Amino acid sequence: MITSVRNPLVKQIRKLHRTKGRREQNLLLLEGTHLLETASQTNCSLVTLCFTEQWQVRYPQLWRVISQKAQRIELVTPDVLQSMATTVNPDGVIATMVPPQGTQEAIADFRIGLVLEKLQDPGNLGTIIRTAVATEVDGIWLSDNSVEVDNPKVLRSSAGAWFHVPMMVSADLSTVIKNYQQTGVQVIATLPTATQSYWEIDLTQPTLILLGNEGAGLSQELVTLADKFVSIPLGKGVESLNVAIACALLLYEGKRQRVDS
Repeated sequence: MITSVRNPLVKQIRKLHRTKGRREQNLLLLEGTHLLETASQTNCSLVTLCFTEQWQVRYPQLWRVISQKAQRIELVTPDVLQSMATTVNPDGVIATMVPPQGTQEAIADFRIGLVLEKLQDPGNLGTIIRTAVATEVDGIWLSDNSVEVDNPKVLRSSAGAWFHVPMMVSADLSTVIKNYQQTGVQVIATLPTATQSYWEIDLTQPTLILLGNEGAGLSQELVTLADKFVSIPLGKGVESLNVAIACALLLYEGKRQRVDS
C-alpha cells in the first residue's frame, strides 16, 4: 500500500492536473467510479489504477474488471488518493490512461455535428459532450484554442459520454466547415438578431451547428461561413443563454425533428 504523498507515483500523477504534465506523459487522468466504469466498457488502455481499500470492498466486480485492464495496480490510503485527485471529495479510485488516437477523417453517413470555437469552460464542454451523445451527434470539432478535451473536469462533467463521440481538434475550423459544405451539409449559427427561431429550421438534413466562446460568441470568420442563422427566443431582460444550454436546445430540436420525420 502506498501511504506517502511523497511517493514518486503520486508526484507523477499529480502532474496530470496540468496540460503540460498530460502532454509530457501522454496520459489522461480518470477520476471516480462512474468514469472508470464507462472506461472499462471501451477498448481503452489503462496504465495505472489507484484505489482505496474501502473502494475495493464496495465495488469488487468493477475492481476485478478494470484491474485486468491496468498495467499497474496500487492500493493507496485515502489521504494519498485525495492528494492525487482534482476533486474535493474523491470516491476512492483514479486511473491514468493512454489517450485514444484522434482522427481528422471525414465522418461517413454524416447527419449532425458540432463546431466549437474558443470554448473555455471545461464544465460547459463536458456538458455539451454529454448532450451530444444523448442526441446522437456524429462528431465534435473544437478550435485548438479551446479548453483541452483531456482536462479532468471535462471528463468528469461528461459523465462518461467522453468515450462515446468522436472529437477532433483543429487549427483551421474554416476548412473543416467548407469541406463539409461541399458535400451538401448545411451550416447553422445562432445570432440574437436572426429572424428565424431554431425550431423553424430543417434539422433533418445533414447539419453542422456552430457555437462560439462563452463571452464573445463566434468569430466573424466563422459567422460568414454559415448558410443560415437562427435565434433562441428569450424573455425580457435576458441577453443570452449559457452555451451548453443553447447547444442542448438545438440538438434536441434536431432529434425531435428526426424522430417525427
